[in-house]
Amino acid sequence: MPFAAAKRLTNAGAKKMMLAAIEKAEEIGIAVTVAIVDAGGHMMMLERMDGGRFHTVHSSTTKAVTASSNRRQTTTRGAQGQDLDTLHAIGLSLAAGPERWTAMEGGFPIFFDGECVGGIGVSGGDWQQDQDIAQAAVDAVGASYQS
Repeated sequence: MPFAAAKRLTNAGAKKMMLAAIEKAEEIGIAVTVAIVDAGGHMMMLERMDGGRFHTVHSSTTKAVTASSNRRQTTTRGAQGQDLDTLHAIGLSLAAGPERWTAMEGGFPIFFDGECVGGIGVSGGDWQQDQDIAQAAVDAVGASYQS
């Protein structure tokens, strides 16, 4: 079969996720940047809250792209889930491109009906806060961050 039906994240879905993420960040009391990308890593939505630091734009975007590409949460593990020391993590980021791979927590893939339809990246809190915000956004649309 030369073609396959595919699910995709809609703009309405991305907006609902963004609202949930910002609401969770406000509940925690931190200013973050949230990036939402489609399955190909292309930006759908980006928001930096008032007070959010400018470097969080790049880190949240990289987290979203990495999560979508690897189809798993961003962590200090490699693309195959292997443990990485600092030099290997930096080397992997340089090899993939600094805008395409990161070992920082806070990026979740977005799975719907077993398909990865995109990724979300959150930056501005500690690693647990970033993950909690990303999870709230994924939950808001009835998706999962695990396949």
